[in-house]
Amino acid sequence: QVHLVESGGGLVQTGDSLTLSCAASERPFSSYAAGWFRQAPGKDREFIAAINWIGDRAQYSHSAEGRFTISRDNRKNVLYLQMDDLKPEDTAVYYCAVVRSRSPTHIEVSEGDYDYWGQGTQVTVSA
Repeated sequence: QVHLVESGGGLVQTGDSLTLSCAASERPFSSYAAGWFRQAPGKDREFIAAINWIGDRAQYSHSAEGRFTISRDNRKNVLYLQMDDLKPEDTAVYYCAVVRSRSPTHIEVSEGDYDYWGQGTQVTVSA
């Protein structure tokens, strides 16, 4: 069983930055594609960003592209989401997820493709 623990969320103001972290228990971490999703109250879970096994390829949602950056450190077994220029509409619970990768280059962007999820971390952006 793979365990994921998110951290780094909090209350910030519009325009601020936050870095979310996701610590993974799987060994080796480099065998898993990974992604970030978020869910606001009353809304469906939304894809934010995904990264491949190696960590040299990424894909972003329209809302995240240009402001958010996904990265990973396979030696530390940690996934990151750097969020810049935060807006009130970014307020949500953020979840990390991983799945055993098909190849070192494959990226997964669909919620149903992921097998393991963290408990989530709250990000609140005030106006």
